[in-house]
Amino acid sequence: MPGDWWQKHANLRALYAYMFGHPGKKLLFMGGEFAQSHEWNHDTSLDWHLLAYPSHRGLSTLVGDLNRLYGAEPSLHELDFTPDGFSWIDCNDHQNSVISFIRRAKDTDDFLVFVVNFTPVVRADYRIGVPAAGRYREVLNTDSSIYDGSNVGNGGVLEAQDQPAHGHPYSLNLTLPPLGCLVLEPDLLGETEHV
Repeated sequence: MPGDWWQKHANLRALYAYMFGHPGKKLLFMGGEFAQSHEWNHDTSLDWHLLAYPSHRGLSTLVGDLNRLYGAEPSLHELDFTPDGFSWIDCNDHQNSVISFIRRAKDTDDFLVFVVNFTPVVRADYRIGVPAAGRYREVLNTDSSIYDGSNVGNGGVLEAQDQPAHGHPYSLNLTLPPLGCLVLEPDLLGETEHV
């Protein structure tokens, strides 16, 4: 991973969230769940001592939260192998290095929005289209301080605006964390947070 120590770990957190958001089954090699820095060696133990460091412990916590989210959210596994389970919001913003997409369950009202900023720059007032009105909750932010991030985000809840964008009738005006991924869920019923 490029960058300094913080950027390397932020990049890895964003990459893991991006991977968990995409269709298909997930696979991490031994030690990847806490950012072991050297290749696994079958003659020695994993470098469990790295969990004493906040950046490694934060990544381990994130992987656990991603696994819980993956199991709890039908949109992340029900339609894994059909086109109905995935759609791009915007995959063409190469100037800002930001991508966004939707994962859907069999119930089309059950979906998650993923937005990934692949640069070390905070992006304020970043607008993406969404298919439904109402409140959206940040169910996961890889830049959260619990993952040893810088805690840039949107305060947990956003209100969709009646302003079309990206072919959708509504949109969200976001603050994107640096080298971070946001996972947003429509909160039409005011349910409690998953992670």
